[in-house]
Parts: sequence; C-alpha cells; structure tokens
Amino acid sequence: MAIEKEQVVAMMYELKIDGEVVDSNMDKEPLEFTFGSGQIIPGLEARISELNEGDSADINVPADEAYGEYNPEAKQTVPKENFGDLELSVGMPLQGQSEDGNPVQVMVKEILENDVVIDFNHPLSGKDLDFSVTIKSII
Repeated sequence: MAIEKEQVVAMMYELKIDGEVVDSNMDKEPLEFTFGSGQIIPGLEARISELNEGDSADINVPADEAYGEYNPEAKQTVPKENFGDLELSVGMPLQGQSEDGNPVQVMVKEILENDVVIDFNHPLSGKDLDFSVTIKSII
C-alpha cells in the first residue's frame, strides 16, 4: 500500500550531491516523519508517495523542489563590530533574523577588513539532491 497523508513513515536515506555523500542515516535509526506535514523537502516527499513498506529507490530532487535556487542577492554586509568578540570564519553558520523578525540560519560568506558578508541562502540551495531511500515502515 502506498503512503498516505498523515501516516508516519520511517525511512533510511543517503544523500549525495555531485556523487559525494553529504548526509546519511544508514547504520543509524530511521528518519521518522508524518507524511504530508512538510517535515521533509517537497520534492522528496512527492517522489516517495508511491513507495510501499520495504521498497527502495534512487531519487533525484531538483534544486527548485528542494531548497530552492541560489539567490546571489540574498547576502548582506554587516559591520564586524556587530559580532562583538565572536571568532568568525568563512563558512561558519550563524543564527540571524529575517526581515519579519523570525530566526534564520545564515552563513559567513566573506570577512572583510571592517565588514562581514553573510549569506541568507540555505547551504543546499541551488543544488540537485540525489537520494537513495528505503521505506522501513508506514504506520
């Protein structure tokens, strides 16, 4: 029986980007989520909807159905003094705030003499994702 909305799915997965494994729960506990509740990226959820318990599949999720396309304008230059004594490094994730006041993760993109360039794009934006999945259970 295929997965239906509101069912709890337990799934093993391996995520590759450009052939390199970047995340996996193989040899760990399955990822459990409620199907149809937005707990996993839309492109993956749509592509596992026809799978049954015990099924395995290799699934490609294009960037626009995962974390979106990379937006080169989603950067901001902030004075270094705003970071206080924090030891910054390029690639460092930081907790920021969106325009509407909600928390958002940002990444240090560049450290200049007096400023820091932060990137509001998700680290996986603009990337096609290749998953190998196995559905362990559907409840």
